Amino acid sequence: MRVSHRERDQAVEILRAAAGDGRLTGAELEERVEAALAARTVGDLRELTADLPWEGMPPQPREVLRIDQRFGEGRRTGRWRVPRRMEVRLMFSNLKLDFTEAVLGHGTLDIAVDLRIGGNLTLITPPGVVVDADGITKSRGEIKLPPVPGPETPTHLRIFLTGTSTGGDITARPPRRLPWPRKAKPRAGGER
Repeated sequence: MRVSHRERDQAVEILRAAAGDGRLTGAELEERVEAALAARTVGDLRELTADLPWEGMPPQPREVLRIDQRFGEGRRTGRWRVPRRMEVRLMFSNLKLDFTEAVLGHGTLDIAVDLRIGGNLTLITPPGVVVDADGITKSRGEIKLPPVPGPETPTHLRIFLTGTSTGGDITARPPRRLPWPRKAKPRAGGER
């Protein structure tokens, strides 16, 4: 699997942290950073970091992540490792997958869905994440996707949705912006 710029940057971050902890000498750091920036495959990067801890990084992803949820709310947010494939089954529940800070190990993600009555899937997709729902067969429910970006926007992750929706909604949307800070209103009777 070919590596992305983001994956190279993550490897360099790990190498620098290891040098800061005294695990690598200055010469080793320089040599490994140079090799990381020239790496072409995921295997090349793994060789450079295999003997170092990944502190602060989530554990390696599973090849397949299964989520079978009935009732309630589920979410994957913050820094989580994206697997190659997900199998999602929802009934009377909502699942939010937020890719804003997710750690991408692959350029594609296949999500097989089985959405039953009241099973809703929301994908938070920052720029560079594209969702393809052409593989979904639906009898009820809605599918709402943002427009496909133009060629000027680089794609970091393509999500392919397959499966069925017999009563659930699928929504992909960009992250919500934080509201501007509001000024405090003066108290009645003036300031004290």
